Amino acid sequence: MNPQASFPYTPNEYECEKASTSYLMSLLAMIAGLPLPIINLIATVVFFLQHRKASYFIRWHCIQALLSQFSLFFFNSVGFTWTLSILFGPQEISNSYIAYEIMIIILNISELAGTIFSASAVRKGKHVKWWFYGELTDLICKA
Repeated sequence: MNPQASFPYTPNEYECEKASTSYLMSLLAMIAGLPLPIINLIATVVFFLQHRKASYFIRWHCIQALLSQFSLFFFNSVGFTWTLSILFGPQEISNSYIAYEIMIIILNISELAGTIFSASAVRKGKHVKWWFYGELTDLICKA
């Protein structure tokens, strides 16, 4: 994450608050629907749809939050499905399963820390550009 990334203009207080909320939305959804990976994605999509015609700063951060939740959704869904197949199906716990779950835990903790950091920095008016997602967001979000 790069909190010193440049942005075409200085956002106002309202824009900083809304952009910060785009990151906080996924945190609130994670608390509400912890075992279901789709809850975070739905909450972030709904927030993005509500603000898709907002200022460039708000849209940009909504899209970056959405992209991170979208990719995390796939990893978490595989882990969730794999866990259900172990609990209710014929599969057994394997080294591959344990390794995948550890990777998911590390990925989720990293995303959680990044989200909290981003929400705080963006609220202060700093533009935070995540590795990979920031470049992708630049391609998707037009001024």
